[in-house]
Amino acid sequence: MGSDHYFTATPASPENLRTIRVTLAGRELELTTAGGVFSPDRLDAGTSVLLANTPPVPPGGHLLDIGSGWGPISLSMALAAPHATVWAVDVNERALDLVRRNAASLGLTNINASLPEDVPAELSFRTIRSNPPIRVGKSVLHDLLETWLPRLDERSDAWLVVQRNLGADSLQRWIGSTFQPGYSVFRAATSKGYRVLKVRKHGTPPTAPIAVP
Repeated sequence: MGSDHYFTATPASPENLRTIRVTLAGRELELTTAGGVFSPDRLDAGTSVLLANTPPVPPGGHLLDIGSGWGPISLSMALAAPHATVWAVDVNERALDLVRRNAASLGLTNINASLPEDVPAELSFRTIRSNPPIRVGKSVLHDLLETWLPRLDERSDAWLVVQRNLGADSLQRWIGSTFQPGYSVFRAATSKGYRVLKVRKHGTPPTAPIAVP
């Protein structure tokens, strides 16, 4: 990859398209990946842990995958919830192109592969599922979560997978201190050195006592 990272907007490295076989939403699939994106040769361990330790996605509404890469989380959600609209968000144009290729190959029309700035500002999400880009650095990661977690619908959940030795526990503490009140966060699962964090956005309490007749 040379100087490219999976969070490079326009990778300069050769594309080197390749086909891999993966199981998503209970289906054996052949999908296209490429150089210059995250985990191009396999379904990475963290994403596997996330997919194995989260509940079924809501059947409708808008669903969000932050840092989609070539699309395993987005594709899984779109397959499982054909009446929902899935937003696959990434800064890497090559990754977004791969999501579109893979969605088209599966006949999925309910995925929007988008740059962050192209997601309509008025949308809120019934769930967020993400293997977030930890290696962008703590400041950028925090900015990313402060952008998207507030866009959860009330009484909805975000599910994040983070490697334990890359700061999962400290991220959990930061979320807990940053998003109070109105949110809760706890460790929902631990597997293969990864933590799955569940972030719940609760309903907004009334700002004044409700009058009782």
